[in-house]
Parts: sequence; C-alpha cells; structure tokens
Amino acid sequence: MSAPDYSAWIGRVESKRDVIAPAPLRGLAALLDHDPERWMEGAIPPLAHWLYFLPTAPQSELGPDGHPARGGFLPLVALPRRMWAAGRMTFHAPLAVGDSVERTSTIRGVTEKAGSSGPLVFVTVAHTIKANGALAIEEEQDIVYRDVAPSAPKPLAPETKRAERERVIEPDPVLLFRYSALTFNAHRIHYDQAYAAAQEGYPELVAQGPLIATLLMDHYLRAGAAAAPRSFSFRAERPLFAGGQAMLCASGDELWCRNAAGETVMSAKVS
Repeated sequence: MSAPDYSAWIGRVESKRDVIAPAPLRGLAALLDHDPERWMEGAIPPLAHWLYFLPTAPQSELGPDGHPARGGFLPLVALPRRMWAAGRMTFHAPLAVGDSVERTSTIRGVTEKAGSSGPLVFVTVAHTIKANGALAIEEEQDIVYRDVAPSAPKPLAPETKRAERERVIEPDPVLLFRYSALTFNAHRIHYDQAYAAAQEGYPELVAQGPLIATLLMDHYLRAGAAAAPRSFSFRAERPLFAGGQAMLCASGDELWCRNAAGETVMSAKVS
C-alpha cells in the first residue's frame, strides 16, 4: 500500500472572526477558582484566546470521535487517535473584552514518523490573531495522530527536578467536562469513558492538553509575574487521566505538570 499523499493540504488557509465576549472569561475564571470581577480587569489572561474561534461544525458533520469529520481544513488522516501534542506562541499585544479579532490559520506541514507504539502523523498549524487589525498573537500548534496503543504506556521514572512552587489539582470528570463545554470540544475521550476505553484504548478519561497548559500558565501567573508573558511553549509528554491528583510545578521560567505517579505529563516554558 502506498503512503498517503498529504501535499494537497500543505498551505491550506482558513480564516475566522470573533469578538472577545466576557461570558467565556467568566466561565474560565470559575474553572480556575478566581473572582471573575477582579480577574477580568484589563487585558484577558494569556491562553484565554483559546475560548474563541471555536469549532462550529453541524452535528451531522461530526466524526465518531466527536471531532469534525476529517478531510476539511485538517488532512484526512486515517489513524484513530488525535491529540494536541505541542504548541508555541508569541504575544505581541494584549487582547481585551470587546476587541474584534480575526484568526488566520495555515497548514504549515504534515510529517509521518514511526513511534514506539506505531505510526504517527504530525500536522503543524500556524495561526496569526489580529485584534482590531493589529497583530496580537502568533501561534503554532502540533497535532499528532496515532494508532490505538496495544497496551498501557510504560511507567517512567518519577520527575526528580525540584520545583520552587507547587500546587495540587484534581483533574476529575467535572473539571474536564466544564473545560470541554467552555471550548465547545466534543472529543469523546474527555467525557465518554466507555468510548475512551473501547475505541481509543484509554483506561480513564483524558485531560485536555490546552486545559493542562492553561492550568500551568495560571500557576505561573499566581506567583505575581511582574510583566505579561512575551512567549509560551508546551509539549505533552504522556496523557493525564481523570481521577486522583496531579501537581503543577514551576521553577523560574520552567513549568511542568506531574501525575500522581510523579511522571511529567506536560512541560512548558514561559518568558
């Protein structure tokens, strides 16, 4: 069988417009246990732009995993699992409630690799976000497609890096459900445990990558950063499953999240 040809998707462009409305920010404040009135003063927090430009595919056009059916803007990849693997962004100017915003997205690359658990396809999507016509955010997202794992991932040695600040979180099904609702994310691995186990081979519900990244950024900001971040990057190391506790960690400009076994599930850097 010949390898799939993804060349037709390279350079594909999609544009969306939105307005920075206050309601999603109030929901995120509640999710993060902040007083929404004080938290929403001034510019919106970093990563809150993920509450906008949401997917609005009609119900009849969703795939069996809850995502929009493949083959539209994103490439037609046959591998069943789809996850947000990593991201990099630069903050040029703040966004504020009431701003008219436009996001232009471009498929920058599609790369096939062989992983320890089987074939992988990485899709890199570049976004530029303008507010009232001026550049506000540049972002790259790496989406990975993979096969269902034949067995649970091998345990890793617990993280030995020492954190200057730590905070316990509980990634329970309610937290995952509320974040999926805020971002209109219908991917069933985040709320449908029967599907997650039977169709994608996960032992429990899976915490959203953007949720973990948002929690890490919030952990950083709670320390009272003197200036707004200029850049942020993150990489998912392994899934974080619902149930039990996890630990948000920070040391200088390095951030990471550990699961209950002490394994790093996401690493990040802010500057």
